[in-house]
Amino acid sequence: MIFANPIDEGWATGAFYGQLAEPFYLSADKLESDYAPVRFARELKLFRRFCGRGSVLDIGCSTGAFLYQLKTRFADAYQVSGIDVAGPALDYAEQKGVRVMRESFLSIDFKRETFSAVTFWAVIEHLIDPRAFLAKAVSVLQPSGYCFILVPNFQSLAVRLLGSKYRYIFPQHVNYFTLATLKKLVAAEPQLRVVYSGSTHFNPIVIVQDRKSSGGFVSDEQRAKLLKRTTSYKQNPILKPVKLGLQGIESLLSKLNLADNIVLVVQKV
Repeated sequence: MIFANPIDEGWATGAFYGQLAEPFYLSADKLESDYAPVRFARELKLFRRFCGRGSVLDIGCSTGAFLYQLKTRFADAYQVSGIDVAGPALDYAEQKGVRVMRESFLSIDFKRETFSAVTFWAVIEHLIDPRAFLAKAVSVLQPSGYCFILVPNFQSLAVRLLGSKYRYIFPQHVNYFTLATLKKLVAAEPQLRVVYSGSTHFNPIVIVQDRKSSGGFVSDEQRAKLLKRTTSYKQNPILKPVKLGLQGIESLLSKLNLADNIVLVVQKV
């Protein structure tokens, strides 16, 4: 298990995430990309495979893009809620009609409210106590409910090729998971069982850019611009043959658990 130590207090408490709103979460490039139809295509496909309807809680919902896609595409199927500590990002989510909770997930009292599904999309790697978050998720899940977890894959092809130049080794990420360590985290909760595991996403542009770089910190502005660029490529019909080729590569990497992210679907039993 690879983790950061020590951790700056601002990242540990979540205080710094509000400061990222303007340069990153609320930047025009990031918002345009997050709300593009293709942005959460893989996550939505996987989510729908296991949870066809019900109440959904997105932990670390940021600007609410995933929940927005869920409620607008499948309006009659889901009741959606998001929780985060980044106030400005939540302001935007509310403007888009997403119900939000402005409190730490560990401290909020849900009373008797429970959910059919809980999602951690690129969140667990930010948490100093992921086990406590997972235990709280179990407590608010309905019987047979699902928990979806996606984290960067520290055994991905990108990490193997880039080493210390890998751009996602940065202050916000305090845990670095492999498939084995993520499964061990889930195994610590006896009420959860893994019903799906794999790896997903592949962005060769990141590999090319980081190989050429000096290995320094990639700014929020640069990351947002790259997200916008790759999102536009996905939506460009002229690049469909390239997209199909990349999907083939991603499929192979996924089978080998070498794609950019690890994903687990776990069920409360």
